[in-house]
Amino acid sequence: MSDLLWQKPGVKVDARIQEFLAGEDVLLDREFFLHDIQASRAHAEGLQRIGILDGDELEALLRELEALAGDFTEGRFVLDARYEDGHSAIEQRLVERLGDTGKKIHTGRSRNDQVLVATRLWLKDRLLRLQAVCVETAEVALARAGAEAMLPLPGYTHLQRAVVSSAGMWWAAWAEGFIDNAQRAVDTLAWVDANPLGSAAGYGVNLPLDREHTTRALGFGRMQVAATYAQLSRGKFELGAIDALGMALLDLRRLAWDLSLFTSGEYGFVTLPAEYTTGSSIMPNKRNPDVIELMRATYASLAAARAEIEQLLSLPSGYHRDLQFSKGALVHGFGRGMGALELLPDLLRNLDWNRERIDAALEPSMYATDLAVELAAKGMPFRDAYKQAADPAQWAEGDPVKSLEARSSTGSGGALGLDILRRRLDLLGIGE
Repeated sequence: MSDLLWQKPGVKVDARIQEFLAGEDVLLDREFFLHDIQASRAHAEGLQRIGILDGDELEALLRELEALAGDFTEGRFVLDARYEDGHSAIEQRLVERLGDTGKKIHTGRSRNDQVLVATRLWLKDRLLRLQAVCVETAEVALARAGAEAMLPLPGYTHLQRAVVSSAGMWWAAWAEGFIDNAQRAVDTLAWVDANPLGSAAGYGVNLPLDREHTTRALGFGRMQVAATYAQLSRGKFELGAIDALGMALLDLRRLAWDLSLFTSGEYGFVTLPAEYTTGSSIMPNKRNPDVIELMRATYASLAAARAEIEQLLSLPSGYHRDLQFSKGALVHGFGRGMGALELLPDLLRNLDWNRERIDAALEPSMYATDLAVELAAKGMPFRDAYKQAADPAQWAEGDPVKSLEARSSTGSGGALGLDILRRRLDLLGIGE
């Protein structure tokens, strides 16, 4: 490992202890490295604005930071165990290339606000991706709801056949769910869109840092004003982003459960795209819905990440090294969660309904509720109508499409309200 930024003369560094301290930090910093470089550019500009750097020094630093970003992206620079972390790697590279000018880059900042601002920029990027995939999922579901509005489908409560439902109602449910999830991502993004750069180690510095400039340069919506709160918000903002992702993953889990049931031999309502299934290693007859099963399991990883970060926050104010462990939980939780969600739109676009099996599952008892409501609408007290409709002798084969068309309450089979959902979805936009 290269020389440590904090190493003092006469202090021996124990390799085993340093390995424990560094852990996988430098590998995790690959996730944040380009954001760290971006923040370093803004910080350098800020230093020039208050006279710490002259114009030539700023130009040199910006040139080398741009080169480092390119080298990292193209694989010519590898962030590995030679460095304690990504912050150290940036500074070492600048010192190697620019000498004393490179040594000036850390003026007025700490690794504490460096990791805060890089993580904050990373979170903003991930929340935009979350918004985009939720919007895309809602678009697919809304389109299929319109196209398959009157395709009958059994409706279940307690996993028992209950009433006639429709593919339109099923799709509309997921459309509205993912519209809400996209809105949650938008709202969370607005909350975390706060610039901590310039708070240093949590107590500010004796320099007139131009924090308004770095806020604008990095595209933040506002400055995180109190230097000490910048440190207190570490973990808190991450939990907010995890919760936004978690809402989408909870819906994904339930959707995956539906598809797990609907693709089983006992139901047979849905055929998945072949690429979303795998074969058995021993049973030649099997195609297994492994993708939707892992989608169903993904929330568990995010819940574990949330629990780990939440437990780390049992701390007094100020920075504590415990917070280093929040990076791994955040990266792994978002990595697995977004990986699952980003497979969802194509899955939904390409699944097929098996109408023959669906029709076979529609039975006379599923029209009993319609009968009870019809009798009540004609003046019979509902409780009497309920008792009459509960008699199997009253049940008869019905027309599922007519049953759906008769549902006139908004959000039901004959009045899906897709125009309302379309307006909500259009208001969300992307990246706004």
